[in-house]
Amino acid sequence: MKKWILPGIFSLFLIFSCQEKKNKQIEKEVSATPDTIAVPKVQPKSVANEAAAILARKEVPILCYHNIKDFSASAGEMTKTYTVKPAAFAEQMKALSDAGYHSILPHELYDYLVYNKALPSKPVMITFDDTRGEQFSIGAAEMKKYNFKGVFFIMTVAINRPNYLSESEIKTLSDDGNCIAAHTWDHHMVTKYAGEDWNTQLDKPKKRLETIIGKPIDYFAYPFGLWNTAAIPELKKSDYKMAFILATKRDSINPLYTVRRMIVSGNWSTDKMMKAMEATFTNSK
Repeated sequence: MKKWILPGIFSLFLIFSCQEKKNKQIEKEVSATPDTIAVPKVQPKSVANEAAAILARKEVPILCYHNIKDFSASAGEMTKTYTVKPAAFAEQMKALSDAGYHSILPHELYDYLVYNKALPSKPVMITFDDTRGEQFSIGAAEMKKYNFKGVFFIMTVAINRPNYLSESEIKTLSDDGNCIAAHTWDHHMVTKYAGEDWNTQLDKPKKRLETIIGKPIDYFAYPFGLWNTAAIPELKKSDYKMAFILATKRDSINPLYTVRRMIVSGNWSTDKMMKAMEATFTNSK
């Protein structure tokens, strides 16, 4: 009888001892739990500005370039207006840098206009229309010297054609931190669109560019800077966040879809370009 009692008592002792250790371990884990649980912080929601508040914000100077190549004194006025010589372009980029300007991109402008986000001192946006090849070989290369980034508005019909940007160059521009944006399929003016034109000129170019760069295409420039109120709902349907005109009056209801730019003329000296920029954007930031 005694032989059975002693092992039994010893077994019970082991069971109670193990249970007590287990209870203490559970108590330790429970007491540590409140300190180890991360409570997520609730971020306040940003409130978007209405149209009047957007219009009241100071404008950012936005330059618009087309061709960057040499031309003769006998060239036509259209050529001279839409073409800046490479030496002049280089001089203008240096002048902007020397004057303390910092390039910004459309997403920064959007956040500034809509959510009052801060911009760098003396912001400027440098944009290019029409997909010309020298915008990569000369424009982007020159801007890189000053850590400037640009916006390249692409008409997709021209991609991979001689003297125009290739898919590879567009991808490189994007990968280097520049913004790729849409400029329709074939540069037909928006004011004449109807029916399937919206898909051809807004949706298809957007999708093709997104395939090339692997990023969303959120911004659009109207050919010739011409727009109408019918275009704005179509741009919104195609998920464009902003659209750019030239130096004409903005729309009071949809100012994000009528952001002003200034064409840089090949007839101007660098000093005249800087003064024209200041005069065009008189309330500039």
